[in-house]
Amino acid sequence: MFNKSENIDQEMKKVEGEVISSIIDKSMIITGGICFKGKARIDGVVNGNIEGEHLVLSETGRINGDIFVSSFNCYGCIEGNIKTSMLTARKNCSINGKLEAGSLTVESGAAIQGEIKVVMDSIKPADSGNSVPKA
Repeated sequence: MFNKSENIDQEMKKVEGEVISSIIDKSMIITGGICFKGKARIDGVVNGNIEGEHLVLSETGRINGDIFVSSFNCYGCIEGNIKTSMLTARKNCSINGKLEAGSLTVESGAAIQGEIKVVMDSIKPADSGNSVPKA
């Protein structure tokens, strides 16, 4: 039991230390699906589904679509379903949708509305860059 918690803590530290390779600026609005590798940060608006490795949704960020990533650090607003191995819902974030996560951390002040399912197996994004479902 404790070993799994230590592994999750180690993985979170590793992800937090990774360099952000892609940024969607707060002045940008993207319509359509997005696939990425590495770590991405969204400061703007995405109207579409997202698939990738490590995603950070900033305080100014908004997603209207489903998310399928290895780790998701949410500070902003999302309207859609989330599948991830690690989800951290930060203070003042807003999540409206179905959540499926291997590890779920919710800070005080985070708003979550929807179904929550904690899964034991890790959720891995598909290897194909063309597997993003249409919004």
